[in-house]
Amino acid sequence: MRLQISIACTALALIFATACAEAAPVRVSLAAEPYPPFASQNADGQWIGFEVDLADAVCKAAKLDCEIVQTAWDGIIPALTSGKIDVIWASMGITPERSRQIAFTIPYYSTPAQFIGAKGDSFDFTPEGMKGKTIGVQTSTVYADYVGRVYPDAIIKTYSTQDAANADLAAGRLDLGLADSVALSAFLAGEDGKCCEVKGTPKDPIFDGGIGGGLRKDDAELKARLDAGIRAVYKDGEFTRLEKKYFAFDIGTPPQP
Repeated sequence: MRLQISIACTALALIFATACAEAAPVRVSLAAEPYPPFASQNADGQWIGFEVDLADAVCKAAKLDCEIVQTAWDGIIPALTSGKIDVIWASMGITPERSRQIAFTIPYYSTPAQFIGAKGDSFDFTPEGMKGKTIGVQTSTVYADYVGRVYPDAIIKTYSTQDAANADLAAGRLDLGLADSVALSAFLAGEDGKCCEVKGTPKDPIFDGGIGGGLRKDDAELKARLDAGIRAVYKDGEFTRLEKKYFAFDIGTPPQP
């Protein structure tokens, strides 16, 4: 009898543990560094922005219980692969190099890259013309990868946040900055950004993949549900509603049939 009771209790414990594991929320991670208007913290410490609202909408459409968390950008892929988070939702560009490490959802938005620099300055964007120029980029981004590959003779300065790169540009410590056009537009519209203007829009396959949610390669079911959620928010018009809340132009990447 004691053996039967023990077996029954063990079985119940396993069922309870499994139920708890199934009920655990999906940890959707933003980058800890502010990246307005996509994600930043307000005065109360709450995360706000386009990607925050979009994550909520996609999780709702996918019938997923999601929890917004934050992870330092330069450690966000290791945090995913080690199981500390479940989804990267942090304006991460889909690239072949990253796709060798992790899986991605279908793209949920796409915007061009832009160089910005001081008003009145002009640039020759050939590798030879950029020799000795100082370019600021956020670390571990497609923009850092691009300038390092295309302009090996330029002076590349990397920053943990885009705000820090923008501050150095405004202070005259950089010749150019390179980042997402939407993120830079907010800087250019502000008081500090009056120093600068758009200097060029580089074209390269590294920018063509769009922005997607990062997942572990073995999380095929989660990917399928998030992909379905992204398709749903496009189909029912929720993406357009959120887009218009934050932007005066289209950043959508409508899913292919």
